[in-house]
Amino acid sequence: MESAGRPRVTPLEEGALFETKRMEAASGISWPRHRASTESVLVVTEGQCIVQFSAEDRGVSAGDSLVIPADIWHEIVADPEFKAVHIMPKEIRFTFST
Repeated sequence: MESAGRPRVTPLEEGALFETKRMEAASGISWPRHRASTESVLVVTEGQCIVQFSAEDRGVSAGDSLVIPADIWHEIVADPEFKAVHIMPKEIRFTFST
């Protein structure tokens, strides 16, 4: 984990339709609030994170996965720290809140 207080995203594999990225962050670190143009899947491989949606928070632990719906605002927070693989269509586009 980086100690600089920032989440880290590392490209892993890219196919004709999908790409995968490793996501990791230390305790309390979060990704900016955002939404995506299409659904994707987050698979936690170590630790735990909380995906904060407007209506509810979802905890995702090592070995669990979560389908993140398209066009839903959310934020991912390390709790306490985590590593995950994010599986997404190549045409996915992200919009970040301001």
